[in-house]
Amino acid sequence: MKKVLLISILLIVTVPVMGQRKKSKPKNSYARGTLNFYWGYNREAYTRSDLQLIGSGYDFTINKIQANDRPEPFSSTYINPKKITVPQFNIRIGYNFWNNWNLSLGYDHMKYILSNGQQTSINGYIAPGIDDLWEGEMNGQPVTINDKHFHYENSDGLNYIRLQLSRVDQWYRTRRNGWFAFNTLMGVSAGMILSYNDLNFGGEFTRRTISASGYGVSGHIGLRFEFWRHLFLQTNLAGGFLHQTRVRTRPGGTDHAKQKFGYIASETAIGVLFYIRPTNDCNSCPHW
Repeated sequence: MKKVLLISILLIVTVPVMGQRKKSKPKNSYARGTLNFYWGYNREAYTRSDLQLIGSGYDFTINKIQANDRPEPFSSTYINPKKITVPQFNIRIGYNFWNNWNLSLGYDHMKYILSNGQQTSINGYIAPGIDDLWEGEMNGQPVTINDKHFHYENSDGLNYIRLQLSRVDQWYRTRRNGWFAFNTLMGVSAGMILSYNDLNFGGEFTRRTISASGYGVSGHIGLRFEFWRHLFLQTNLAGGFLHQTRVRTRPGGTDHAKQKFGYIASETAIGVLFYIRPTNDCNSCPHW
C-alpha cells in the first residue's frame, strides 16, 4: 500500500512538470505560426533571347541578344535609407501556415541591360524615315548594337513580384539555449513582371515607361543561418523563366516589345523571425 501511495505521489508531481517542459520547449523557425521577413541584394545572369519591337511603321526582331544585370558598386548606398532601393534588391515576408511549409510574398528588383557592342541580326520591317540606319525589309541582316543608335533596358526595374511556396527543414540547432540553427529551404514561385523600360530607337530616347509586362515562374533553394532564434542570414539560388508579353516602350502609345528568356540569380539577405502561435502545437517537430 505504501508503495502504491508513493508511486501515486510521484506521478502527481512528475506529470505536471513534464507538461510544463513540453510547453516551454524552444521555438523553431520551421514550426507552424512562424512569421519571417528579410531584405537583401542580388546578382543575375540571363539567357540569350529574341527581342521583338512593334510600333507605328515598324515590326522587327533583334535575334539572340545578350543582356546583363547592373550591380551597384559597394558604397554607403547599401546602408543609406534614402538609397537602399537603388541596387538590385529583394524583399520578402512569409508565414509558416503548417509545420515545415511557408508561404511568402516578395519583390525581386532585378535589372536587365542590353549589352553594347554585340553583333547580331535583324528580321522584320522598318518603314523609311523612322530610323537613320535600319529601314525596309530585313531578313537576317547583320548589325552591331551601338547604344548611341539603339538601346534597350529595364534598369529601374525588371521587377518580379511573386508568390512562393517553400519547404523549410532544420538540420541542426545547438542544444544549449538554441542560439544557433541551420535550415534549408526549397520552393517554387510564380508572379507578375512590372517593367520600367528605357528605349533609344529612331532618334527618340524615352525613359521609365511603366507597364505590367508579363509573368514568371521559378524555382528557389536557400540556406538559412539563424542566431538567437530571431535573426538570420540567408543565401538563395534561383532560376526561372520570364515571359514579357507586352512591355510598353513609349508612354501614351501602342509601341511595345515582346521577349522571353531564362535567368539565374544569387541572393544574400538578412532577416528576422517572429513566433506568432504557441510552439506546443508542433507535435511532429524534433525535440532538441
